[in-house]
Amino acid sequence: MIMSKDNPKAGRKVLVGMSGGVDSSVAALLLQQQGYEVIGATMDTAYGNAPEQAREVCRDLGLSHYVIDVRQAFRRDVIERFLHAYLHAETPNPCVECNRNIKFSLFLPLMEELGVDYFSTGHYIRCEQKNGRYLLRCAVDEQKDQSYFLYALQQNILSRCLFPLGGMTKTEVRELAAEFGLSSAGQKDSYDICFIPGGDYRELLQKEAPGQLQPGDILDLDGNCLGQHNGLANYTLGQRRGLEIALGTPAYVLDFDLERNALLVGPKTALMRQRVRVCRNNFLAFARLDKPLRVWVKIRYRALSQPATLLPLPAADELEICFDEAQWGVTPGQSAVYYDGEYLLGGGTICRD
Repeated sequence: MIMSKDNPKAGRKVLVGMSGGVDSSVAALLLQQQGYEVIGATMDTAYGNAPEQAREVCRDLGLSHYVIDVRQAFRRDVIERFLHAYLHAETPNPCVECNRNIKFSLFLPLMEELGVDYFSTGHYIRCEQKNGRYLLRCAVDEQKDQSYFLYALQQNILSRCLFPLGGMTKTEVRELAAEFGLSSAGQKDSYDICFIPGGDYRELLQKEAPGQLQPGDILDLDGNCLGQHNGLANYTLGQRRGLEIALGTPAYVLDFDLERNALLVGPKTALMRQRVRVCRNNFLAFARLDKPLRVWVKIRYRALSQPATLLPLPAADELEICFDEAQWGVTPGQSAVYYDGEYLLGGGTICRD
């Protein structure tokens, strides 16, 4: 696409975080077509082959390409947090931590060095400015919307972000990649955690923290010993399979007694919760919650949003969710994310009681 000299985007620079996948490739292509001067950049986390794949896409598009060594920061702020959470009876959300601490903030120094105006990724999300604040709006493609993972982004980051794919469907993205012959056009989507290629976090725990996976008792709600577990971190809240106990009725993981190294199990009904404390909150629509607010809440990425009221707590970054109806499987360590229709209001980390 040839842009006229009076195109306001001509000459503006944008750094595109590229994984080598089809989404970030098409994001770069679209921005290039719009008249931006596009530069590709890829994180080297020591996992996967993103730098090599992204370099090939940048050759396809005629872009400069930089690789940023984030291995130390990724280890500290993502992998070690991930391990710490499981070893302390929480179920972590590493993609949120990567977006919060790595994927966006660590590109800023390179942006300043190169005199770049904007940063872009292949996330399916829309960004808008209202009342002096930058808001995120759910993507047009509901199945690909990634707002759940982006609630922790700060205003200084969002003010410089472009998200070209927010108004597109995945099918349209793939068709465009194929039309322009991008090397990433036929690449399959990955649903695994990048540093756990096989998808089983227990293998990582066995490798990184074998001495902390000690066997202990499995107890019912009355304190009766029903069997032995093989390390608390090998289990998740709500888990039913793999307990290897026979009660005659289904038993689910209800909680973890870290002091006694005991796994507590019981009926599914005992997992229902109506009030939930959430910490490490970040809001996009406003700076801080100072009064009760009606919202819709997601407690898992693929969960349906549920109506609730957010109640402020004395600590600045904490609040309580009061669901209209009790919810099953509210999991400490996971994210609770708040919406007003299509708009992402904010989110935080579900706390242990």
